[in-house]
Amino acid sequence: MTRFIALCATLLALVSPAQAACVEPALGNVTLYLRGALNSWAAAEEQAFEYRCDAYYLNLKAQGTQEFKIADEDWTARLTFGGDAAGLLTRGGPANLRRDFHGEHTLRLSFDAQGQPHLDIGPQTFKPTPPRPITDRAALTTRFDSRDLEAKQPFGAQPAGSEIRFSIGNDVPGLKSATLVIERRSLVGDQQQLAYAPLARIAMTPAPHGLGTGFSASYRFQDIGVYGYWFEIETAEGRYALQNNADTVYWTREKGSMGVAALARLPRNLSQVRRYRQTIYAPDFQVPAWARDVVYYYVFPERFRNGDKRNDPRPGGGRSQDRYQDRDVERHATWNEKPFKPAGPGEKGDGSDALYNNDFFGGDLQGVTTKLDYIKSVGANAIYLTPVFRAPSNHKYDAADYKHIDPAFGTDADFERLCAEAARRGIRVIPDTSLNHVGADSPYFNRFSNFPAGGAFDGGKINPDSPYASWFKFKPEETDPDKQFQGWMGVTDLPEIDKSSPSFRAFAYGDKDSVTKLWLDRGAAGWRMDVAPWIPDDFWREWRRAVKATKPDALTVAETWFDASKFLLGDEFDSVMNYIFRNAVLDYAAGQPATRTYANLELIREAYPPQTLYALMNLLSTHDQPRALHHLGEDSDLVLAKRRLRLAVFFQMTYPGSPTIYYGDEVGLGGGDDPYNRAPYPWADEGGKPDEQLLADFKRLTKLRHDLPVLRHGSLSAPLLLDEHVVVLARQDGATWAVTATNNSTRPRTVTVDLPFPATRLRDALGGKAVAVKDGQVQLTVPPLFGRVLVTP
Repeated sequence: MTRFIALCATLLALVSPAQAACVEPALGNVTLYLRGALNSWAAAEEQAFEYRCDAYYLNLKAQGTQEFKIADEDWTARLTFGGDAAGLLTRGGPANLRRDFHGEHTLRLSFDAQGQPHLDIGPQTFKPTPPRPITDRAALTTRFDSRDLEAKQPFGAQPAGSEIRFSIGNDVPGLKSATLVIERRSLVGDQQQLAYAPLARIAMTPAPHGLGTGFSASYRFQDIGVYGYWFEIETAEGRYALQNNADTVYWTREKGSMGVAALARLPRNLSQVRRYRQTIYAPDFQVPAWARDVVYYYVFPERFRNGDKRNDPRPGGGRSQDRYQDRDVERHATWNEKPFKPAGPGEKGDGSDALYNNDFFGGDLQGVTTKLDYIKSVGANAIYLTPVFRAPSNHKYDAADYKHIDPAFGTDADFERLCAEAARRGIRVIPDTSLNHVGADSPYFNRFSNFPAGGAFDGGKINPDSPYASWFKFKPEETDPDKQFQGWMGVTDLPEIDKSSPSFRAFAYGDKDSVTKLWLDRGAAGWRMDVAPWIPDDFWREWRRAVKATKPDALTVAETWFDASKFLLGDEFDSVMNYIFRNAVLDYAAGQPATRTYANLELIREAYPPQTLYALMNLLSTHDQPRALHHLGEDSDLVLAKRRLRLAVFFQMTYPGSPTIYYGDEVGLGGGDDPYNRAPYPWADEGGKPDEQLLADFKRLTKLRHDLPVLRHGSLSAPLLLDEHVVVLARQDGATWAVTATNNSTRPRTVTVDLPFPATRLRDALGGKAVAVKDGQVQLTVPPLFGRVLVTP
C-alpha cells in the first residue's frame, strides 16, 4: 500500500489540474460523493467531488482502513463505482472499496479513453474552488427558524387537517417578495428514492417588520404524509432559496436538521433545494400508553444464557439443529470464547471453518426464563428478542419455519412459558422476525433438499408447482442457480420474498393462524419488524390493521436506521429502532461537540409525532453495530470508555423514549463489528468477569427513571443551554418540573441557566446538594462525564 500511495503522489505531482489537458466531464452534469462508513453512507456535501479540468477531485481527512463507494445521490447504477472481486475500482462494482488512510489526502477519479475509471489517492494537493459569496444584505438578513413560534406555528409534527402559519422576517429594506413553496415527498421504498412533487406555491403577504418587511402565509395540510417546504425570496439583486441547513443527519440521505434557515442562490435545478420537512399524521394515531414507561432488555438469545444443554447444536449430530444448510455446525468449547470469524480476503482466520453464522454457544429460551429476575433487577420491564423461530443460523434471520421455535432454542411451549413468567414479573416480551426474506434452507425454498419436496426451489431447481412458488420472483432464463432468484442485498442465503404475493400476505398476517397473529396469541406483546424499508408501505398498513385487531395494545416497532418519519404517520408503526439517537448520544459521550450532535435529536423532536417520540427504542448498542463500549474506546482506555458509557446511559435514562439495554452492556461487555458484538454474556458461573460496579451504575440510573415519572412522561422543549460540552434540558409533567444536565468534558463545568418555571429551590434526585434558584436563574456544576437531575420539591 505504501508503494501504491507513493506512486499516486508522483502521478498527482506530474499531472495537476492546472497542467492537464482539459476535457468535458465524463459523467456529465452530476455530483459524485464518497459514501462510506465514515459518513454513514450518506451523500454528504463534505465528501462531494469537484470536477476540475480532467478529473473529479476530493480532499479527505481520514485515519485507518475505510470502506466506501463513489456514487451520485441516487445510487444510479452507471454512476456508482465499487470494487470488483479483486477489490479494484469498477463501474457498478458490487463490493465496497477498502483503502488505508493516514491523514489528509486528495482523491482523484479519472476516466481513460475507453471510459474505464481510475482512482488515485495521494497527499493533499488539490485546492477546491471557493463558493461565490452572497453579498446581498437584504437576502442575508432574511430570517426563518422552524422552532420559533413567531416564525412557524404550531411547532413540529401535526395531525391531518392542521393549518400551519409560516413567517419570515427582515429588519432592513430590500426584500421585494416571498413565496412559500409546499411539496409532498414520495413515500415509496426506502430513503434512496428521494423525490418531492410540487403541491402549492403561495404568495406570502407582506407587512412592516422593523425597518424592513416581513412576509407570512398559511397552508392547511389535509392528508397524512411527509411534506417539504421552503421559501423563494426576491430582492433587487436576485432570487434566493431560504432553505433547511446542510447538517448531515445520521444514516439519512436527506440533509438538514431544521431550525435556523440557510440562504442560497436559487438553483436552476430545484431538486438541489434542501427542504424543511413537515410530518402530518393521522388524527386518531395512538401508541400504546405503556410504551413510554418501557426500559428494554435486548437479547440475542444464542449468546445470552444456556438454560438447557440438551438442545445445544452439536457437530456431526443427526438432529436439525446439528446442520447448517448442507454442512456441519461448530460448537464452542467454552461459554466465554470469542465468536468465530472466518478469514476474509487478505485476512488471517481464527481457525474456524469458512462459514459465517454457523458457530453456536447454546443460548436458548430456557436461559432467558431462568434469568428473568436478573433482567428485572437491571431495571427492564420489556424484553426484545432477536428471532427465535426455526432457522439454521445462529442469528435466525434466515427463517425456516415462522410458526415454530427453533429446536436449539426450545419449543413453542418454552416461548409461552417465557411470556407467562415474564408477565408475572411485569415484563413484556416482543419478538422479532423478517417478512422480507426467508432462508434458502427452509421448506418455503428448500434449496438444499433438507425438507420434503414442495419448496419453490427444491434442490436448486425452480418448482412452479410449489405452494410457495408465488412467494418469489424467478429468472428461469438464467443458467446459474444463484442468479435464478433474488437474494436480499445479493445474499443468496436469504431469498427475497415477493411481498405483493396474496398467498404470502395471507400467511404473514391475513389468515387466522398467520405468523403475526399466532405469536401475539402465544403471549407476545408486540412485534419488532426487520428491514422495514424494503417492504412496501401498503403491506405494512394491512399488517398494522391485523396486529391491532388481534391485540389492540400491541406495540409495533420498525427497524429503520435513518429519519423514520414516513413510518410514523399512524398507519404503519408505533415506534422505530432509534439509530439516530444511538449515534448522536455515543458521539456526544465520546467527546464530540454537543452543538453538533444534539442537532440530530432536535430534528427528531420536530419531525416525529409526539406520541412516537416517547415510544422510540432508544438504543446504544445493537447486534448490527459495534457495541457502545467499543465505540467509546475500549481498546485504548477501558476505564475511560466505561465512564463515557455511564454518561451515555445517564442521557438515555433522562431523555424521552424507551431506553434499550443490549445484553451485557451493563457489565462491560464490549466488541466491535459482527460477530464480536454478539459475544456471550460473561456470567460468573461460566468463567466470565462481569463488572459489578458498572452494573450498579446501570441499576441506579434505571431506578432513577422509574422513580421519576417526569423523566418518562415529561414534555421536552429546546435546550435551556447547549454549548460544546453541556446540554441542559427542562422536562414538565403536570406540576412537576425536572432539569437534566449532562457534561461530556473530563472536567466539571459550571453553567447558569434561566428556568422556564417558578421555583426557589431544586432537589438533586441523585442525592447531591439542593440548588437554590435566584431571580429565575440556577447555577449548577455538572460533574465530568456525567450529569445531574434537579426536580421541583
